[in-house]
Amino acid sequence: MKNCSYMITSRHIFIILHNILFIANRLMVFIRTFIIIISCLLAVLNGSAQKVDRDRLLNDIKTLSSRDFSGRKPGTMGHQKARTYLAGRFQALALKPFQEGYLDTFAMTNGLTGYNIIGYIPGKREDAIVISGHYDHLGERNGAIYYGADDNASGASALLALAAYFSGHRPNHTLIFAAFDAEEMGLQGARAFVRAPPIPLDRIVLNVNMDMVSRNDNNELYASGTYHYPFLSPFIKSDSRFITLKTGHDQPGSGHDDWTKQSDHAAFHEAGIPFIYFGVEDHPDYHTPRDTYERIQPDFFHHAVLAILDVLENIDKETLPSPKLVRSGSAVGDLP
Repeated sequence: MKNCSYMITSRHIFIILHNILFIANRLMVFIRTFIIIISCLLAVLNGSAQKVDRDRLLNDIKTLSSRDFSGRKPGTMGHQKARTYLAGRFQALALKPFQEGYLDTFAMTNGLTGYNIIGYIPGKREDAIVISGHYDHLGERNGAIYYGADDNASGASALLALAAYFSGHRPNHTLIFAAFDAEEMGLQGARAFVRAPPIPLDRIVLNVNMDMVSRNDNNELYASGTYHYPFLSPFIKSDSRFITLKTGHDQPGSGHDDWTKQSDHAAFHEAGIPFIYFGVEDHPDYHTPRDTYERIQPDFFHHAVLAILDVLENIDKETLPSPKLVRSGSAVGDLP
């Protein structure tokens, strides 16, 4: 009896140890699989983040909104420095110019000369998307510099980041990169561009405009324009886990909440060219000397530009309707 009890106990121990080893082995397989999955996810996220050089993006907005550029008001030395800086960056990115030095001049209503900075990347087809962000601001008032970091050194810097990406990833559409002048004086640069475009206007199928994209306490970025052009709605999506991409601020009759005419995209809309306007809701530093580089939100800014890039890549995969079809009402619904 004692011997039998001993054998039964040993068998139990053997079974227990066998089960422990089996469970441990399965656990190790699970852990290895989990590590592989996490590594792949991190690689994907890191790869997405690497689409936009964060340090370069922040250096551009810091430079454009620095004291040396003194608010970038047209007709000032700070404004001249800004356009020289942007034209130099266009050249470094190997964008093709329409005019010598990327400068497209126009007569402003106050007698000054305006300077749009325009470059392009040829696509696989002639249809063009104009990607824009104005670079002018308010300058100095009563001895105070209005630095204009969010408004709109952010949009001009985002423009450079997108140009850098597509310089290495040839787009399907021809992409025109436009740093417009004199937005703060009545959208004069954008309107001059639409009056005398560097390519036939009927080849421009869309304007993607960026104005104030570097800060929002709720991590919300608006893509305005789908009320007018609902066929664009399917493209307004991003894989970003940081940014909440929203539509709206484009319904007629909503007063100041209707952004349809509040930045350079209005000039395209008036010409019957569809637009998407990326921006944030106003903050307390809007159009004050407090709109400085120190008050932007770097993580939000970086992820906002990545989200805009996601939307642009969504659009670039498709063939957009011509503005003539849009104006005729044949493209008011979703794309087939």
